[in-house]
Parts: sequence; structure tokens; C-alpha cells
Amino acid sequence: MKRFLAMSMAAAMMAAGTMVVGIGSAVAQPPPPDYTRVPPPRVEHVPPRPGERFVWEPGHWQWTGQRYEWLHGHYVERRHRREYVQGHWVWAPREHRWVWAPAHWR
Repeated sequence: MKRFLAMSMAAAMMAAGTMVVGIGSAVAQPPPPDYTRVPPPRVEHVPPRPGERFVWEPGHWQWTGQRYEWLHGHYVERRHRREYVQGHWVWAPREHRWVWAPAHWR
């Protein structure tokens, strides 16, 4: 989680420093707004895997609009020839806010 936050902040700082260049002008994008600090991850007991085709999806904090709520981890079935990508927070410039990118298979 710490690595993810560091990567998210680095990406946000890079996005804030980029410039959109038009004909004879340059406009800097506004930096992401402050957000409520995400609590540290909870320690979870990972139960035995129900089968070889299952991958543990760790729990995470989800923003409700007013506060963070903990969503417990669970097993998901592995997809054939796919790579599991853990859920993470990303900056959505069009929406001008942080959004949760759920776990998915790539």
C-alpha cells in the first residue's frame, strides 16, 4: 500500500508538471486536490486457498464520499492466460478527482 501511494503521488506530481502546448501558448494543468489520507491497511487472516485456480485479492479502503470503509479480502478465480492487477487509486483528470480502479484481469 505504501508503494502504491508513493507511485500515485509521483504520477500526480508528474501530471501536475506536464504542459499542454497549443499554437503559441502553454497551459499548465492544475495539480490534484488534497484528499483525505487513506488509513493504513488492516492485517487480514488469509484463509486456505479453495483451489489452485484461486488468487487472494487483499482487502482495501474504499472512499464512501464521507469516510473510508474497509472492504475485506477474498479469493477470486484465476482467468486463463490473464495477469491479475490489484485494485489501486488513480487520478482521473477529466473528473478532477481520485478514483478507485478495481482489481481486474489483464
